[in-house]
Amino acid sequence: MEEAPNVKASRPAASPDNAPVPAKDTRNTGPGRLLIAVYAVFAISATARAGYQILTKFSEAPLAYLLSAFAAAVYLVATVSLAKAGATWFKVSLAAVLVELVGVIVVGALSVFDPVAFPHETVWSLFGRGYAFIPLLLPILGLVWLYRRRPGQRPAGFQA
Repeated sequence: MEEAPNVKASRPAASPDNAPVPAKDTRNTGPGRLLIAVYAVFAISATARAGYQILTKFSEAPLAYLLSAFAAAVYLVATVSLAKAGATWFKVSLAAVLVELVGVIVVGALSVFDPVAFPHETVWSLFGRGYAFIPLLLPILGLVWLYRRRPGQRPAGFQA
């Protein structure tokens, strides 16, 4: 009677041509869905706010309103890219979340130190104070999530 060959449990699954199967992209599952939903809410609210401000009172604070529109675009890109699978979308997500973090920090600091330049608030003014500081916390949570779900990494608790 022949014994079955010893197979290691830690070895990745292989395709028929013996090439390793990449770990499943899991950015848009579990808590990632909540993150995507929050980004979607911010994309919609920032777009509506910027659109209204630009259409009705652009001359009062053009820089602030253009920054609100830019924030809306960043939130939209982050929402879509977090929902999509693949290494390219991961890179787009990472870039969008990093741009968001830098934007919140820069615009937040400028709005504190040079309030004359920001006579009207943007989404990122005062580090997102008008939105309960969620614009400051969101990119940090996004970066943590992206780090934990980076391509080629297996989800925690995954066993082959």
